[in-house]
Amino acid sequence: MLVIILLIFAAYVIGSVPTGYLLGKLRGVDVRTIGSGNVGATNVARAVGKSQGIITLIADAAKGYLPVFTALQLGQDSLTVALTAIAAFLGHLYPLFLNFRGGKGVATGFGALLALAPMATLVLVVVFALTAVATRIVSLGSLATAVAAPLSLWLFHQPAAIVAMGCFLGAMVIRRHRANIRRLLAGTEPRFGAD
Repeated sequence: MLVIILLIFAAYVIGSVPTGYLLGKLRGVDVRTIGSGNVGATNVARAVGKSQGIITLIADAAKGYLPVFTALQLGQDSLTVALTAIAAFLGHLYPLFLNFRGGKGVATGFGALLALAPMATLVLVVVFALTAVATRIVSLGSLATAVAAPLSLWLFHQPAAIVAMGCFLGAMVIRRHRANIRRLLAGTEPRFGAD
């Protein structure tokens, strides 16, 4: 039981590390005051630069991947692994180090799913890429992926706890994209490559 508690707590703390915010600060920029105000990779790329955006994307994905990979290596059951993934994800959304105001969780959720179910995650990468490239709207790709996540996990015969985790992560990603959804409906959501 102690191992499970430590895993979940460590996952939350790791998820809380505000990569995008820290990279912005190194450049003298508070990314929370620019663009969407989000600390995720897309806003960091717009506010600080593409290379910082890519580093943020990789680091945020690692925040989901590493705790879940560790839980799997320790032989934890599917419920514990799912809770570990959720803890890392919630750490990114509600980081301890930024007064519980974090990102939207797409990259961190992706990292967790990659550790858990690589083939199901590959399907989600395709869903994201096709949607984002076809529309040139990153948020729409994220929303399509959030909807597809539980279905992909189910199709690849993941345990019920993992599918439920996919439902939770997907619902939270959609919830965190409320402003994007409003802009999509209004036709004002930014498209990449439109500058």
